[in-house]
Amino acid sequence: MPQRMVRPDAASDEGGLWALMDREEAKLRRSPFSIRDQELHNYILEIICRLAGDHCPDIRVYLVRNRYFNASMAPNGMMQVWSGLMLRVDNEAQLAAVLGHEIGHYLQRHTLDSFRDARSRSAFGVFLGMFGVVGLVGQLANVAGSFANSRTNEQQADRIGLTLMSKAGYDPAEASKVWENLLLEAKANPAGDPTKSSPMFATHPPMEDRKANLAQLAAALPRGVTNEKIWQEKMSAYRHEWLNEEVKRGQFEESIALLSRLMLRSPMQPDFVCARADVYRMRASNADLDAALADYHAAVALGKEPPETHRGMGMIYRQREQLAETRKSFTRYLELAPQAPDSAMIKNYLEELGT
Repeated sequence: MPQRMVRPDAASDEGGLWALMDREEAKLRRSPFSIRDQELHNYILEIICRLAGDHCPDIRVYLVRNRYFNASMAPNGMMQVWSGLMLRVDNEAQLAAVLGHEIGHYLQRHTLDSFRDARSRSAFGVFLGMFGVVGLVGQLANVAGSFANSRTNEQQADRIGLTLMSKAGYDPAEASKVWENLLLEAKANPAGDPTKSSPMFATHPPMEDRKANLAQLAAALPRGVTNEKIWQEKMSAYRHEWLNEEVKRGQFEESIALLSRLMLRSPMQPDFVCARADVYRMRASNADLDAALADYHAAVALGKEPPETHRGMGMIYRQREQLAETRKSFTRYLELAPQAPDSAMIKNYLEELGT
């Protein structure tokens, strides 16, 4: 592993890049998108430190509330991990695969190569966007064409990431599963262009190739742990919020593919069922409302369903003018979530129904 980084001369192009990233990091510390939960931060940092070894003191991780799948690492040691990534990985090993890959770029100073290339082609604004939070998604098409690591750099980062995973005791076979799962979402996209919906898709090689290459590399390494149980336990406190953000993403087919996969993996989790029902209800094409009702009822049957289950049912029943069912569903929603932001609207709906 390379020696720990030393801050470069401020007059060099690398020193200038560090200074720019320092300013971006200062903005991120003040950002309303930052997840300021010390327990979660420490848990993710512990995983990073297992991977980074001696470089751990140089890495500062920021958890970011963003519904898309992404992680990034700047050359000054600033790492971002987005909530959309944490929602999608099934265990610590899968997160370690993504983070190890980013650490690989950091150790090999790949970002400096991209910086020089972007600057020479007047694409520096796009380069900065890769590390920002606001406005990134709208630039994905430009990012895909103007800023991407070379295939050689990506393959090198993959090899380093797998090596770091293995040394940390994680199962390297989980790395290819990350891309296998993302392929399910990508193939569900009716536009067939995942670069428009995820930064990770925009800036990396084809997922089919990546999955196959990672599986081949992992086969030569010893198996390790996945730590799935502890991961799921740690994420349980944040899952509800992140699922709501996924529903709001508006990529219905991708969300249905994701939520269906999560339901297969955890069939007793009512949050996943309710979230898929919400997506069906919002898409509202063909038999979607019937599918939504079936999921809502399944969530209720599982027990401990989120309050939104009953709000969703009430919305469908109201649309269908099934008054008794509407009243029952909305009343139950208000019982479970009396302080909900939309409680006044739901109470108004109930008043419209009369007695």
